[in-house]
Amino acid sequence: MTGMAKLLMVLGAVIFIAGFLMQFLNLGKLPGDIVVKKGNTTFYFPIVTSIVVSILLSAVFYFLGRFR
Repeated sequence: MTGMAKLLMVLGAVIFIAGFLMQFLNLGKLPGDIVVKKGNTTFYFPIVTSIVVSILLSAVFYFLGRFR
């Protein structure tokens, strides 16, 4: 297989695992996430979830770069 095919397979597996874990971690409903419900419309903006994911990814990439 080429490098691109392997990359796409790994990326798909990571997204699948992250989606599976989201069911159990309740990561998308943290305090501080903005939810506005009016009538039939719901607006959801996961600001705190975005910050947490950003911090975690920054730490992962920092350690990967540090030990590379």
